[in-house]
Amino acid sequence: MFSLARENIRIAFDSIKGQLLRTILTVLIIAIGIMALVGILSGVSALENTITSNFSSMGSNTFNFQRYEFTNQRQSSRERQKINPVINYRNVKDFEDNYDFPFTKVAVSFFGTYAAEVKYDNEKTDPEVAVLGANEYYIENSGLEIENGRSLNVFDVENSNTVCVIGSDLQKALFTEENPINKTISIRGSKFKVIGVLKEKGSTFGNNQDLRVIMPIQKARSIFTNPNINYSLSVKVDKTDMLEAAQQEAILTFRNIRGLNPVEDNDFGIERSDDLLNRVAENTSALYLAAWIISIITIFGSTIALMNIMLVSVSERTREIGVRKALGAKSKTIAFQFFMETIIIGQLGGILGIILGVLIGWAVANGFELEFSTPWVAMIWATSIAFIVAVVSGLYPATKAAKLDPIESLRYE
Repeated sequence: MFSLARENIRIAFDSIKGQLLRTILTVLIIAIGIMALVGILSGVSALENTITSNFSSMGSNTFNFQRYEFTNQRQSSRERQKINPVINYRNVKDFEDNYDFPFTKVAVSFFGTYAAEVKYDNEKTDPEVAVLGANEYYIENSGLEIENGRSLNVFDVENSNTVCVIGSDLQKALFTEENPINKTISIRGSKFKVIGVLKEKGSTFGNNQDLRVIMPIQKARSIFTNPNINYSLSVKVDKTDMLEAAQQEAILTFRNIRGLNPVEDNDFGIERSDDLLNRVAENTSALYLAAWIISIITIFGSTIALMNIMLVSVSERTREIGVRKALGAKSKTIAFQFFMETIIIGQLGGILGIILGVLIGWAVANGFELEFSTPWVAMIWATSIAFIVAVVSGLYPATKAAKLDPIESLRYE
């Protein structure tokens, strides 16, 4: 039995080699469908991994004040957009002074510039370094970690010390193998002592989070005096069960600072990191659905193409089938041979599609600086779908070949 199966598989491979061009085209059609599925799913997975890791590092017990609500709903062209005032320094200072909810830490920060040139001795960077002014809680609330040295503390902030914490890429650019701690760098003519280096964070959508400098907020305000600077507020609650109460108290405090009456809507946004993660999950679910729809349409075309090539193969090899039956081959042996040909072509298309899909996902992840991970689930689905396509496409041609009358087949020209 096994020897007969091996013989049929060998005949199937010989038949595939004999129709090489047609086989290659069919394999490519199947591969395109599988490639679309694996490529899109791996790309979406890389996007989801990147965004999730960025927000989850902040923890689910953190909420942030910002100028506008984070929303993915597009406003109607007829709807007039509400312009919220910036969150200025007086707002954040009043919030720090008045918000005293227990077990909370309030981080205040602002971006002085995204294009600073940083110098150390004879070394200097391109003007692409982000400079932040922050208080002592910013690094902790943002989910950042110190790899070397220490973070900003309350004394640095209150005394406006000329110290700073730098990103890992900035360390590599200026200090190479030298330890940067206690070294002095220059930003816009001001000297700062490096007290800490952040752990590598990576880039997101071209925004390099490791190429930045964090300094005490008052010192940053003395250097960067741009009008209408928008400040950021982040509140971390040490006890998760107190998060809701802390958030409500924070909203009430900030409304009072803004001078809003009870019937007015908030003129600011507030977001929790877990809310953002849920929205990311909703959006990526829609992308996954779109990937499946596109892939199913393509794979449906692949099924028709594979069935067509096998039906043509049966018609062209009618005389061969008649000879084999006349020599004693059973109907199930003939059916198994054609069925194996279909399975082999389907799996070749599946393997090629998986390889191309993974390469596309990897290229997209690297192009947009996302966290690529091997899409094992997509690959398992692709293998299964390729097998199902082959089974569905091969059943009818194999049955038709098995039912051919040997005498009629021998007469076929």
